Amino acid sequence: MSIKPTRDRVIVRRTEEEKTTASGLIIPDSATEKPSEGEVIAVGSGRLMDSGEIASMEVAVGDNVVFGQYAGTEVTVNGESLLVMSENDIVAIIK
Repeated sequence: MSIKPTRDRVIVRRTEEEKTTASGLIIPDSATEKPSEGEVIAVGSGRLMDSGEIASMEVAVGDNVVFGQYAGTEVTVNGESLLVMSENDIVAIIK
């Protein structure tokens, strides 16, 4: 099964959270928050403007992005947990 977002939506794969500190301490899963960074793996066609034109997306496949902690809807595709979110939920692109 594959997934393709519509309009101004993007599919993001969260980055793995750190399991150990710099000094080597192991952090239990219950003490970590889900990361607010990820990689864009699919983008929709763009936002529909009032004029009927489609505005192009600012993010592209492969971009590393920062998004709000509670942004998006979590879905499972082929056993992998992904986020579907609006492009507006993305606050920055990491270069």
